[in-house]
Amino acid sequence: MNAHTRPADPAKLIKGATGDWEIIIGMEIHAQVSSKSKLFSGASTEFGGEPNDHVSLVDAAMPGMLPVINAECVAQAVRSGLGLKAEINLTSVFDRKNYFYPDLPQGYQISQYKSPIVGEGEVIVDMLDGSRFTVGIERLHLEQDAGKSLHDQHPTMSFVDLNRSGVALMEIVSRPDLRSADEAKAYVTKLRTILRYLGTCDGDMEKGSLRADVNVSVRRPGEPLGTRCEIKNVNSIRFIGQAIEYEARRQVDILEDGGVIDQETRLFDAGKGETRSMRSKEEAHDYRYFPDPDLLPLELEEAYVEELKRGLPELPDEKKARFVESFGLSSYDAAVLVAERETADFFEAVVAKSDGGARDGKAVANWVINELFGRLNKEGLAVTASPVSAAQLGAIIDLIGEDVISGKIAKDLFEIVWSEGGDPRQIVEDRGMKQVTDTGAIEQAIDAIIAANPDKVEQVKAKPTMLGWFVGQVMKSTGGKANPQAVNALLKAKLGIE
Repeated sequence: MNAHTRPADPAKLIKGATGDWEIIIGMEIHAQVSSKSKLFSGASTEFGGEPNDHVSLVDAAMPGMLPVINAECVAQAVRSGLGLKAEINLTSVFDRKNYFYPDLPQGYQISQYKSPIVGEGEVIVDMLDGSRFTVGIERLHLEQDAGKSLHDQHPTMSFVDLNRSGVALMEIVSRPDLRSADEAKAYVTKLRTILRYLGTCDGDMEKGSLRADVNVSVRRPGEPLGTRCEIKNVNSIRFIGQAIEYEARRQVDILEDGGVIDQETRLFDAGKGETRSMRSKEEAHDYRYFPDPDLLPLELEEAYVEELKRGLPELPDEKKARFVESFGLSSYDAAVLVAERETADFFEAVVAKSDGGARDGKAVANWVINELFGRLNKEGLAVTASPVSAAQLGAIIDLIGEDVISGKIAKDLFEIVWSEGGDPRQIVEDRGMKQVTDTGAIEQAIDAIIAANPDKVEQVKAKPTMLGWFVGQVMKSTGGKANPQAVNALLKAKLGIE
């Protein structure tokens, strides 16, 4: 069932003074295509650089310059469409979208209107509570980015930087299937993950590689759609959530006061946490779209699309299903591991033994998610910059499995490897970190503690839960090296506890 036919969820409704309201959200995501050069010119797409460094004569709209389509950008758009399980249109058309903007030298943007390269698709979104829903994708089309106006460089003049002008964007338009700020954030996160897996967009929102236009409207549950407002260019997932919550509440307050919602374009002010009016919303006919006379319709062959399909990587949903099936992971753990392609790769590298065998997936997931990710987050590091390699973490897990070290010693060993590096087996050997499995040595420690604490011995017989105190004392006296299972078994035997 598609989400736009979903019945209203009471938990997601906004409480108003006159009753409940439902938020309806649709999104247009602008994702910068990963390619070395622009959509219709050979200029570099590299981020940064001096203003107007990456500008060709085509980007600057010099007279007589003709656009030439970048084949890699077309391939990236098709890959993205395939990753969204969407229909690939073998014929698509580039149109001119006419509007004046100082950083749009041509006076129009080359985009796609009625015949986009990618048609209908879908994104399946998993929520933290275990629920999942489907967001319909209406279309994906290719278009040029505009340049950037800089208003803070001079007291009386604005400057224009055309480095971004002509960079290829994929505009991915969703159906109005989202019903809360949390759903919208989860959708953008999932879409960004898919694009990153495909390698078609790096998803770096700080650099503007992924930006969202968020359409928000409210209605009484079951009623027709209300008038929507579009919040332009929101550049962080957290801000998307804040913008939706503010805008929905603003609309509810206006409607409950007897007002009407104007269809308009708004901006989100992150400092104030509110949206503000930018301009009244243009309709498509205001842009006077017409097919670009300099560009022939784009004709693709079925064999070309099939070849791109064969080259696709395993995508997050398939990978997650395999992790659950092959490694016995919980759905939650598998979702955490596949959220980024690099983390999934790291997990699989730890699972795989050098002799061709495999480690226990659940044990590995535990260590990767809790110890490694915990420490990486604390230090603000990506998994690709982890000081502990997959081979080193695998060796630590092996040492626990072989009863050479206990779980507690393993955490100390992890710290040493993190800070100093080295071969975990060698470190255990050199620093005498092996756990004591020699029952004779453990027995000696137990006898000494029992002899020194006759009062506690009496108490534990009446209250067996006190056994933990004895376990703690034995571990302390052996420097944490005694095998906990052996300690428990011997203590129970010596103290006569079942």
